[in-house]
Amino acid sequence: MMDLLFVNGNIYTMREEGEFFQSLGVKNGKIAFLGNMEEAEKIQTKKRVDLQGRMMIPGMADSHLHLYAYCQNLTFVDLSSVKSIAEMVALMKEKAKETSPGQWIKGVNFDQSKWKENRFPSLEEMNSISIEHPVIIKRCCLHAVVANSKALETVGIGKNYKAGSGGIVELDFDGMPNGILREQSTKLFDDILPDPLQNPEVQKKIISEVLQDMSSKGITTIHTYAAKIWQYNENINIYREFEKKGKLPLRVTVCVDELFTPEKITKEEHENPYRKTQLGAYKIFSDGSMGSRSAALREPYSDDPENSGFMLFSQEELNEKILTGYRHGLQPAIHAIGDRALEMTLTAIENTLQKIRDEGMTEEEQKARLPFRIIHVQMVDDAMIERMKKLPLVLDIQPIFLCTDLHWIEERIGKKRLQGSYALKSMAKAGLLQTGGSDCPVETYEPLKGLYAAVNRQDMDGYPEHGFLPEEKLSVYEALCMFTKNVHYATGQEDVLGTLEIGKFADLTVLNQNLFQINPLEIKKVKVEQTYLAGECVFMLK
Repeated sequence: MMDLLFVNGNIYTMREEGEFFQSLGVKNGKIAFLGNMEEAEKIQTKKRVDLQGRMMIPGMADSHLHLYAYCQNLTFVDLSSVKSIAEMVALMKEKAKETSPGQWIKGVNFDQSKWKENRFPSLEEMNSISIEHPVIIKRCCLHAVVANSKALETVGIGKNYKAGSGGIVELDFDGMPNGILREQSTKLFDDILPDPLQNPEVQKKIISEVLQDMSSKGITTIHTYAAKIWQYNENINIYREFEKKGKLPLRVTVCVDELFTPEKITKEEHENPYRKTQLGAYKIFSDGSMGSRSAALREPYSDDPENSGFMLFSQEELNEKILTGYRHGLQPAIHAIGDRALEMTLTAIENTLQKIRDEGMTEEEQKARLPFRIIHVQMVDDAMIERMKKLPLVLDIQPIFLCTDLHWIEERIGKKRLQGSYALKSMAKAGLLQTGGSDCPVETYEPLKGLYAAVNRQDMDGYPEHGFLPEEKLSVYEALCMFTKNVHYATGQEDVLGTLEIGKFADLTVLNQNLFQINPLEIKKVKVEQTYLAGECVFMLK
């Protein structure tokens, strides 16, 4: 007897394109039956759910986000919808009015490329917010901060300030700081700003609300990353406490950016549908972001000819960092946005594989290890694709970035290099495994919007008409694979998660429209109606 039987649906397994069934049965948290309506009539079940023709797919996933950081940001001034410097200043001034003098004021998620001025604010404009409060605003990519004079003074930044390794503090012609800091230098503020989630009750409340909202978006798995560089910590015990109390509505893999001892997971634990938390990859930053012009390029930025971006490590240092992590038994996951960063990352991975072979690791032992992960991969060429094809890799991609970047990416890198930007189809044709993520809080964690971006390569307003580099559009099936089955190859769980097959966990998402039958431009309007984790309903649209 089944615990739960879904009937009268369009149930797409995602095992291969076009495969679907009308009925799915669940027993002990796992899929135990797939068939048509006639076969379903013969199945005994404790509970029957009529899907009324709706589409069911495997539970969706986000392969790269910063959940704790997003929760922190909910307590700051949200600048994501701001359209000008004047509007930003006005919002921050309102916060200053309700904040005691001397207390920090922080704004988050600004994107100067969406402002009419299309530039960072000046020190004078930041000082116009307040001279009694230290004030900072952090760019949506997290790689740049703009501060007022009080904030600069508080952290000891003055004339002819020398930034440490891996950071940039911009100075004017007289050697005075202009308020703009990039990369590791932003830690000067992050290290002293109090964590707004220090209160355990506030922390649990905000995290719980966000997790529930993720369920309402059809998400059943997330890979959340710590970013110690910005004091964005991740504590797996938070999620394990939720799990212990039966209040964790999705599976959480926690990835951190410092060496840790890998967990030993037994076969029984691996196949336990109620085990929802685990430690994951070892995160390594290599460069910055395209939006802040700190992504490392082989040639200078087209709109900033004196600047080629920024590598956090030399080739030798990156080689050693990745090799050390791999020797430690970890899965290196390397942030690489610019083409120079990707090239150096591939060299470091190749170096690691050669070293461990020289040290005696057999091919079978190497194949048993989880693949390397490269995060973002926004600029490629044919030669780099050929190199990637020879390596055990998963590429963690954020298609939703396209909705923002397509407005200015040609200005940044010019027409010639544009052809390798977000080359999703080219990488798919090469057989490279791409997962879907959001990098939230950089962008929204709604997977259907990421799916829309991968398929249409337009912003949410439908621009440009035929899509940005339309030859790189993915099919709906290819894009949906990114947000379902592909993600679980990154954690070696593809045998128990990601597709709807007998014996796999019943992680399920029910949609109000069939993604394979509607106009792709309508994908952004599709609603999630039900979400199930191991056969348990964790969201039902009211």
